[in-house]
Amino acid sequence: MPRPEVLERLQSAEQEADDIVAEAEDDRDERIAEARERAEEIRTDAEQQARELKERRLEQAREEIDEECERVLEDGEQEREELAERARDRVDDVTAHVVELFQEDVHAQT
Repeated sequence: MPRPEVLERLQSAEQEADDIVAEAEDDRDERIAEARERAEEIRTDAEQQARELKERRLEQAREEIDEECERVLEDGEQEREELAERARDRVDDVTAHVVELFQEDVHAQT
């Protein structure tokens, strides 16, 4: 094979190799861009899911706190009523005891 033909074939092969490398680099860059885009979508979805989960948990915690608060208020009201009832039941006994002490003081002074 004559030397110019060999040189031409080598140049053609080099050009073909350069084209293949350039195409591979373009393909690589495209895949990297797609991977970054997909990673961003995944990150965005994960953040949204995390926000929604946080909101659900906060709402659940608020409901539990409201229920506990209501229960504590009801228990306090019941205890207050019981204390008031016991106090009303003891009014006569306390009054009698105070009158008795008063009478003892009066008799002790006379």
